Amino acid sequence: MTTMTTNESTTSAGLTAGRDRVREMIHHAAHLLPAQGPIEVFVHHNTLHAFEHLPFHEAVRSAWEIYGAEPYLSEKRFRDLLAAGRITREDIDAVLAEDSDSQQEGVFGLYPELGDRASLRREMMRHENYRGDVAQLHWVIAETDALQNFREDIDPEVRTRSLGGATDADFSDTGTTPHSRYLHGLWNACLDGASKSSFQPDRRHHLSLRARDWLLSETGVDTDLMVAEVLVRFTAAFLDQGYASEQVPNRDLGFFSCFTLLYQKPSFAAQPWLDAVAERMRQVESAGTKAVESIQASLAGLGIDDSDWEKFITQTLLALPGWSGMVHQMEHAPGWVDHPAPDGTLEEFLAIRLILDEVAWKFVAAENHISKEELDRRCAPTVGEATSIADQDLQIAFDLFQWSQLMGWAPSTLRSLDSFDALVQEIESFDSIARRRLFQEAFERRYQRGILDAIANASPARPALPAGHQQRVELNDAISFQVCCCIDDREESFRRHLEEIDPNCETFGAAGFFAVAMNYQGVTESSYKPLCPAVITPTHYVRENVGYTFAGDHRRRSEARKTLGRLTHQVHTGSRSFFGGVVTSVLGSLAAFPLVARVLFPRLTSRLRRRAGQFIGAPPVTQLQLQRHKEPPGRHDGHIGYTLDEMIAIVKRQLEDIGLTSGFSRLMVMTGHGSSSINNPHMSAYNCGACAGKRGGPNARAFAQMANDFRVRRGLSESGITIPDETWFLGAYHNTCDESVVWYDLDRMPPTHFSVFEATKATVDEAILRNAKERCRRFEAAAIDVSPEEALRHVQRRSEDLSQVRPEYNHATDALCFVGRRDWSRSLFLDRRAFLTSYDPSIDDESGTILARILAAAIPVCAGINLEYYFSAVDNVKYGSGSKLPHNLVSLLGVMEGASSDLRTGLYHQMIEIHEPMRLLFVIETTEAVMNQIMNENEAIGRLCRGEWVRLAILDPDSGELSQFDGGEFVPYRPGREPLAEVGVSSDWFAGHRENLAPAFVAASDISTSNGGVQ
Repeated sequence: MTTMTTNESTTSAGLTAGRDRVREMIHHAAHLLPAQGPIEVFVHHNTLHAFEHLPFHEAVRSAWEIYGAEPYLSEKRFRDLLAAGRITREDIDAVLAEDSDSQQEGVFGLYPELGDRASLRREMMRHENYRGDVAQLHWVIAETDALQNFREDIDPEVRTRSLGGATDADFSDTGTTPHSRYLHGLWNACLDGASKSSFQPDRRHHLSLRARDWLLSETGVDTDLMVAEVLVRFTAAFLDQGYASEQVPNRDLGFFSCFTLLYQKPSFAAQPWLDAVAERMRQVESAGTKAVESIQASLAGLGIDDSDWEKFITQTLLALPGWSGMVHQMEHAPGWVDHPAPDGTLEEFLAIRLILDEVAWKFVAAENHISKEELDRRCAPTVGEATSIADQDLQIAFDLFQWSQLMGWAPSTLRSLDSFDALVQEIESFDSIARRRLFQEAFERRYQRGILDAIANASPARPALPAGHQQRVELNDAISFQVCCCIDDREESFRRHLEEIDPNCETFGAAGFFAVAMNYQGVTESSYKPLCPAVITPTHYVRENVGYTFAGDHRRRSEARKTLGRLTHQVHTGSRSFFGGVVTSVLGSLAAFPLVARVLFPRLTSRLRRRAGQFIGAPPVTQLQLQRHKEPPGRHDGHIGYTLDEMIAIVKRQLEDIGLTSGFSRLMVMTGHGSSSINNPHMSAYNCGACAGKRGGPNARAFAQMANDFRVRRGLSESGITIPDETWFLGAYHNTCDESVVWYDLDRMPPTHFSVFEATKATVDEAILRNAKERCRRFEAAAIDVSPEEALRHVQRRSEDLSQVRPEYNHATDALCFVGRRDWSRSLFLDRRAFLTSYDPSIDDESGTILARILAAAIPVCAGINLEYYFSAVDNVKYGSGSKLPHNLVSLLGVMEGASSDLRTGLYHQMIEIHEPMRLLFVIETTEAVMNQIMNENEAIGRLCRGEWVRLAILDPDSGELSQFDGGEFVPYRPGREPLAEVGVSSDWFAGHRENLAPAFVAASDISTSNGGVQ
């Protein structure tokens, strides 16, 4: 029998509690890590998801304090927008008036002669304030005319008033002109006041507990680079999903043990500091140390105070946020990858990181004769030199000197103040981030007012919309055809051009998986992949099959693909051997010919590749296996597909969501979308977000096949939706990069619909040309007056160009999501900036059941896209992934720069370079009561809307009046009186412009010339 004493029991309990405490700290720190999954399933999301419980402005400031990442655009960018008229003085005055803090008296209640807080802040926003270190300030004062002439941007009236009202007490004896004598007097008053002020602003931020920062400043050696060379390469090998030629040995033992066994062996070629790492690993294995025990030992060995453990752990994980985040994602979202990380991998990753940090720090300290005591002392929150009192006085005085000129504060007025503390605090409290916060509000206000005015001013010219449910005929011959696209903002222009070319067509918008959540396997694919939003785990399977007629041909093509794949893999791995390297060096120059051809002649090489691919591609005729006969759903025959009741439910839900329960045309085209480009690791980010970063063509095809099934139609009729026999659903796929359209199952289409299809196809073909021309206005490589035909060739070349880093701009410039009937947004030029979601409140119930399920996906998904673009644009280094040019694909998980950098998350620079970061404006056709109920019942929607992560406005379905959600309540919106610009077609508005454009009314698609009932 084994016995345990009381002391032993207490010690054991204490150790267990200590381990649990460390694990809890790691759990908390993990929430701050990037949540981006493997790049193959790139799903747009809110970069600051961990801060969503906070209001937006509070969240971005908190993130700035933790990550050191910018929360907004720079003040220079905002002032450039102000100069360009994208922000007006009216906007600045409006946001100051709405900002409760700016309306407080502050110091101006004590000294009314100084003016008021709003006036000071207005000047601080409008004018740049020179900031620099002490040496720079001394140079500016001594070597420039700062004390000789007033600022050039000062209001002439203020300058005249300052000099005209000056007394002898305001002038200094120094200077040769009245201007210089006055400015010297003002400067002396500011210096004197700053020296007497007891208020000393703390300009230190982002203090680090890690000795690396102090060592870097003292020695110039970056230990993080030393550690990254080891840790990044090992982590990439451990997490590899098949990109490497060999798997890391002992992976099944876990991250900690695998690293220990691999790095405990000495290497003659290794860097000297790794000898100490090997010794440490041998000690770990000998003692049987577990990961959490190693973490505790490292924290103690580094002298980290218990109260700082969580902060230190967080800073350590954030030293490589990309890799730390990927480890966490692979541990907790194993369904994304073939080789997930075992439970506890993040804990083991941290343990190894701390060992490497400790060894590297001590090695560098010893090399530079720094004692252990000094190193331990630096592992405290004291990194960052405090500015001396005298230096702070100079900075404060120079700030005050500049604002005094702009505000017209006289030297004698400043000297008469009892204390400068309140005035200094007044200026310091409205720091750069506070100014940029209001700039952001003003910038968004200008865009939002333009959109709301356009909706309000365009509406009176249109037919009255139905106040309630309007019975429509089952078949509407007045409608030439109907198209349902994804809500994606890139489809806004496509739909607009369709309506301009044929005003009698109807277009709809819905989430691009079209309610068909499935695991899909194409005929040329080796496995199933989910085609639905990432928040949904599909349980159904759909497979694309080849008919019996082409079965033999399919087998031959399949074998050819496998043979080609094996040969390609053998060449890839063989080239890394000694003999392969010799062969590659001799014959490798031959590979330059196809490489150069793909760069110089992308369209030609693309056609050649497609022709060659015909011998190994899918046969010309395939079919979807949609009908399931057995339970439960599965990937094997009999279990593949959906039951009849499930198909009825899918079609019913989708038709109700878009408001199409009657008034069908003879042809309804369900159009999925995706993108194609060469040499683009972020390809999934360009595809359909509602299909988990995949292409949405199969979903459109599956929905059309279900809707054409007579049994499904019979079931729908029993629930009140009658699809006429004359209506045919057709699946299609729109490539948003090369503007091609693929039509599915044309062999199934009845001859009665050939003519309407030909007419529809002609309209689509023309819309593609116009859409390509509109897209090309954004590309500097395309002529601004390019013809539609040349524009189409240009976008096709971009999709096939091996050197192209901007195949398309994806969601860049997105700023609006409209949820409602198409009547309200039709004929409006929205500049490819709007997500368009169809919804008809006249067929919804009083609780907004249909709207609630639409918004449950639309708001989080569209907000996620918008916020990822926002944060990648405001700080592309910290929140984004930098330039695409140096990116290397690693482990089939992501990209990094060079061979041992952090995993770069977020969007790369070329994807967001034209994006203007602003929060998404949702305009939703509903009532205040319904929207409040939805926000109350759906936590995610309420959090995003009430926390102002998105902006919200509602459009009353009956009155057409707009209201904005502000301060937790809906406030009636008063449209401006400026008339909406009107043009014949879209190209009349965007011709000659590359910048973002305001809305305009496009007469060609005017609803009054159409059938009067579009959605």
